[in-house]
Parts: sequence; structure tokens; C-alpha cells
Amino acid sequence: MKQWKEKAMEALLFLTAGVSVAAVILICIFLFASGIPAIREIGIFRFLFGTRWKPANHLYGIFPMIVGSLYVTAGALLIGVPVGVLTAVFLARFCPKRIYKPLKAAVNLMAGIPSVVYGFFGVVVLVPFVRETFGGRGMSVLTASVLLGLMILPTIIGVSETSIRAVPESYYEGGLALGASHERSVFYTVLPAAKSGIFAGIVLGIGRAIGETMAVMMVAGNQAVIPKNVLSGVRTLTTNIVLEMGYSTDLHREALIATAVVLFGFILLINLSLSLLHRRGK
Repeated sequence: MKQWKEKAMEALLFLTAGVSVAAVILICIFLFASGIPAIREIGIFRFLFGTRWKPANHLYGIFPMIVGSLYVTAGALLIGVPVGVLTAVFLARFCPKRIYKPLKAAVNLMAGIPSVVYGFFGVVVLVPFVRETFGGRGMSVLTASVLLGLMILPTIIGVSETSIRAVPESYYEGGLALGASHERSVFYTVLPAAKSGIFAGIVLGIGRAIGETMAVMMVAGNQAVIPKNVLSGVRTLTTNIVLEMGYSTDLHREALIATAVVLFGFILLINLSLSLLHRRGK
């Protein structure tokens, strides 16, 4: 009876894993089957490197959106990665026990806040602050970067803290035995040992930043032009799809699906590049 239950559970787990893989494969098939013909009709060079997006005039250049996605994601990482990793170090190695639970609960709560709430916070707080402090309209690359930097914090903090706590205590004790202080033992022995997990958290944060739509749409300005500076409005690949998918038809709709194909390839390329850099660093 016990053996039968184990085999049934094994079959159930295999089935659920197969469903997950099949879902990813079906999504890829749909994207490429619907998007590749549009890219072929528009022309891959005109589609990827064209600087004008005007569907009414049959102009489908997504280069401004690609640049916008790069700018916003890079800005979010510059803000979110240092804050997230250092917060994880504090929670794992420096935080007093009496305040650990409230801080951890606050981080977990950030992960559960809907994107539209973050967007509303950006519109009410960040946009006026950026406009009054730095100038411009407020809806800009800078505002979107700050907002995304806040949104990726729970992912980076959670994965990084888990990785730091998973490092054997002997690493830390060895640093102390050699005469290092508490801080040096943490930063020179524990953190290097946990870098693989921290790197995984950063990669997940990148995926969150690139794929975010609603919050970015509310604070970025949604201008399909190449931004001149961090105070310029911008439109990302994801917001371009959401803004126009509701009323698009024919080639316009297929071009938006092709944009999703580019976004998919973009995320895959970034993850592969980071993985190669990480292996070379090892």
C-alpha cells in the first residue's frame, strides 16, 4: 500500500511538472507563430531599429521602446541591488532579534502589494517629488527607475537573505579565528560564499523589472521616443503592448505580439549573458 501511494505521488508530481513545461512551450509556440510573420512583413531591421512607432502610418519601429526598457531596468538595478543586498546582510547577520520579525514582515508585505498600488504611490508621491526637485514633467525614466527599484527589493532581499543564512557557520567562525572583526568576517567570508544565491536573486529582480507593466505605465510618461536624459518620458516594451493591444487589428496587433517575442528574447539573452559572466567569474 505504501509503495502504491509513493508511485501515485510520483506520477502526480511528474504530471504537474509536465503541465508547467507544456504551458511554457505553448506560450512560446503562440508568440513565435503569431509574431515572426509580422517581423518578416515589416522587416527585421526596420522593426528592431526603427525609431518611429506610428501604426496609423504603418511605421512599426520599436527601438525607442527597447532603449526605454534598458534605461528603466538599469536604473532600477542601480537603486535596488545595493539596497536589497545590504538589507539582506543586515537581516541575516546584524539585525537585533526584537526588530527582525517586524522588518521581515514589512519586506514580505512589499512583495504582496499589487503593481497598481505601487503605480498610484508613484503618481501621488514620486512624480511630484521628481518634478519639484529635478524639473521636467515628473513622469520620466528617473521616476520609473526609482519605483521599479522599490518593487524589486522583496525579491532580492528574500533570495539573498536565504543564501546568506545557508552559508555554514564555520566560514564565519574561521574569519573570527583569524582575527577578523564581525563585519569583516561577514563581508569577506560569508558574502563570497553566498554570491551564487545573491546572483540568482539579482537575476530574478531583473526579470521583475523588465516584465513590470502597470506601475511603469502610470509614471513613465509613455512617449514612444528615445529619451534624451533621465528626466524625459519613456515607453517600455511591456507598456507598448498593454496600451495598444485593446484596439489593435491586423498587422498592428501582430506587431504588438512581435514586440512580446522581442521581449521574450531580450529576457532570455540577459539571463544567459549574466549566467556566462557568473561562470567566468567563478
